[in-house]
Amino acid sequence: MTSPVLGAITVYPVKSLAGINVSCWPVTKTGLQYDRKWMLVDGDGQFLSQRQLPKMALIKTALTDTHLVLAAPAMPDLLVPLVPPAASDLISCTIWHDQCGALGVSIEADQWLGQFLQHDCRLVYQADDNNRKVDPLYSVDADRTAFSDGFPFLLIADNSLALLNQQMQLNLSMARFRPNLVVSGCPAYAEDSWREINIGAIGFRLPKPCSRCAIPTLDPETALGGKEPLATLNRTRKWQNSVYFGQNALHNQTGVLSVGDVVEVTVIGENQPPI
Repeated sequence: MTSPVLGAITVYPVKSLAGINVSCWPVTKTGLQYDRKWMLVDGDGQFLSQRQLPKMALIKTALTDTHLVLAAPAMPDLLVPLVPPAASDLISCTIWHDQCGALGVSIEADQWLGQFLQHDCRLVYQADDNNRKVDPLYSVDADRTAFSDGFPFLLIADNSLALLNQQMQLNLSMARFRPNLVVSGCPAYAEDSWREINIGAIGFRLPKPCSRCAIPTLDPETALGGKEPLATLNRTRKWQNSVYFGQNALHNQTGVLSVGDVVEVTVIGENQPPI
């Protein structure tokens, strides 16, 4: 039997903006290098996402050796240094129930984003010495993440989306679900039972399925919403008053991931969710 493989890798430099598909990428202590290293916050330091500002989906991201590049319709590209100036403001931010420190990027970045989104906001950066711990219910003390919702990785099997699309009679893209890692060559929802896996030389723990909000109902190319996939997930993947699609993951080592890496499942448990 052929082993599953890593079929796609996506980095999301700015929380809730468009991601970057890559073929090979370093893994640091907080996850994929530069993944959710930046974030938009409001005047109170509360994180902003497509939940409040769907047009965030239209802002494309790119990375050069020296800069993060943001691009949006009818806007000039914005170049943001990969490391903010030493004199950057320290800002207290809130991500769900977590309080964390962040560095302000620049007035220019704030104005650019505010103009496109028509909403006052600030772009902030997570300093390397200010990493967040992961919920201790699901992690070990050494686990860290950047500005993700809670875990450094989200993993989905491509056949899980294929089955969901079949059930919906649609062809929604994986981009709606914003995974970092897409696995090919396994049955739909095989990942629900995976507890520990190796991808190449890096070990992962999958402690918790990912509950889904309304963001997957937004078309990432238009920022317009609809009923799917939540309508079908409510019918097929509902458990304890939430719907689930994909698995949150934690990594045991740093290293490098490459598309085509073999995925070895080493520990299997009960399906999460159990449906």
